[in-house]
Amino acid sequence: MPRITIPQENAHDPLGYAWSKFTPEIGAAAAAYSLTVYEHSRLSMREMEAARMRTALINGCHLCRDMRAERDLAGHIERSGGNAEQAARVRDNTPPDEQFYRNIADWRNSNAYSERERLAIEFAERFGDAPQSMDEDEDFWTAMHDHFSDAEIVDLTFAIGSWVALGRFTHILALDGVCMPTMPE
Repeated sequence: MPRITIPQENAHDPLGYAWSKFTPEIGAAAAAYSLTVYEHSRLSMREMEAARMRTALINGCHLCRDMRAERDLAGHIERSGGNAEQAARVRDNTPPDEQFYRNIADWRNSNAYSERERLAIEFAERFGDAPQSMDEDEDFWTAMHDHFSDAEIVDLTFAIGSWVALGRFTHILALDGVCMPTMPE
């Protein structure tokens, strides 16, 4: 049950209602931020999904945990006013399989991820759970710089920041109990 009042006629999309009715300017900016991450990130889809899913597990957002790139991302981009084909052209858009998602919670014990994907997961985990743990961890930053350019590190940081903020907003206000239109119920 949402923690804010959602009229029954908007119960099918409580998140969209909250963003557009309570704080339309902030909601529009949040939607643009989210869309920009998906349309313009140059990280591979697997790298993005590794970080996004680890963030979703930390946030507890049901919508985020249930979202799958192959099934849901193009619809999300199009509903947000974006161009899914354009987004697919800027990166390796190979979607992960279900095993990829299942292993995220236990990523340290899985051999299912590339080194870049492992670092994206670790970065998301530390960003979400213990951001100060990265302050003096030169080994971590050396590994990040060995595998990612500065532009990619900034890209990943912006992406994780959007997922932390918007996933927590959605979960904390209990707006994550309704499946997205492209997701099975």
